[in-house]
Formats: sequence, structure tokens, C-alpha cells
Amino acid sequence: MFSGLVRQFAKVRFYRNQILCLESDLNPQIGDSIAVNGACLTAIESTKTHFSVELSKESASLIATENLQGLVHVEPALRLHDGLHGHIVQGHIDCVGVIKSIEMQTNSYVFCIETTQKALECMVEKGSVCIDGISLTIHDVGSSSFSLVIIPHTMQNTLFAGYTIGRRVNIETDIIARSIVNMFHKYMLTHNNPNKKQVIQDIYDSIALSY
Repeated sequence: MFSGLVRQFAKVRFYRNQILCLESDLNPQIGDSIAVNGACLTAIESTKTHFSVELSKESASLIATENLQGLVHVEPALRLHDGLHGHIVQGHIDCVGVIKSIEMQTNSYVFCIETTQKALECMVEKGSVCIDGISLTIHDVGSSSFSLVIIPHTMQNTLFAGYTIGRRVNIETDIIARSIVNMFHKYMLTHNNPNKKQVIQDIYDSIALSY
């Protein structure tokens, strides 16, 4: 599990045959989970100057592999005593999105990202989303895209400053929102013409009973 609070970059040494080698002083243990641009990957080699991770075919098919060059965001897995400063991030990429526009707004930037309907179903205004490993707050959700307001601190301390229109980004929706949407769809499949209030109450009860 990760928090989406990236404090380190790594430089890609090479990416071939689904092996990604990164120059970094992170020095993880073999078998450690490392989020690279938001994707949870397993360390298979590690030294004081670099480490390597391996991508499965599924992982490679779900992420924007063209961005595995130059600098990438890296985050080690959370430890029990670490603070959760972002939100709960699994490192399981749902899909990619495409940056459709970037607009300056006072001292911040508004990024509009087009993505799938399935991902948009799991997004709400002021909810959380993880973009390329960065925990961010959703500004608005439209019919085919959503927007983010990127503050100066985020621009200065992540790779967002170099992002341009047309770039593909890795998206992980919030696990809590995704679970509720999944429960809703399952409920609708097993109940004929359910009352809206009853649907909400049953889902609420199901969540409450899980704690």
C-alpha cells in the first residue's frame, strides 16, 4: 500500500523485455514493492546506485509504458508507523488517461484529463485520485473527463511541470469509491426495480457491517 505522496524521482537506465532498471539511492530489498509512476512493481535486483523491477504483461498493458524514460515518480511501500498523508493507494492502475488541456488559473494550473467511463464512475468532486503515483483531489467530473487543480508546490516537487497536452498518464481511482460502485452494480443485478432509498440504505449497512 502507498500514500501517493511522492518524495523521490528515479532515472530510467533502461526498459526492455519488461524489465525496468532505475538509477536511484532507494536501495530496496529484493521482493519489496515499489510504486513507479503509480504502478506497484516488485524489486528483483538492488544496489546502492540502482534497482530493477519486473512488469507483468497485464501491468505493461494497463500503464503508459512510453513514459518509462527520463525521470519517473517512485514511492516505497508504506510501513506501519508511516503517516497516511495522501490517500490509500494500492498501486493497481485502472487505466490511462490523456491530458486534453492545461490552463493557468491565478498561481495554479487546471489539468483536464480524458479517461474511460468506468473510471469516471468512481470519481466525485473533492474525491481522491492517483495520477502517475501522485495523490490528488478531483476538482470536477464531466461526461468524458475530469479536472485537477495543481498547486505550485505539486508542480515544483513532481514531474507535472513537464507534462504537456496529449500525454498519457496512469490513473488509479480511489479504492473506497471503486468498492461502493462495485457493490451498487452487484446490488442492481440481483434486485428487480429496487427503491433508490433502499439501495443506499442496504449498501450503507453492508459497509457498516464490514467494520
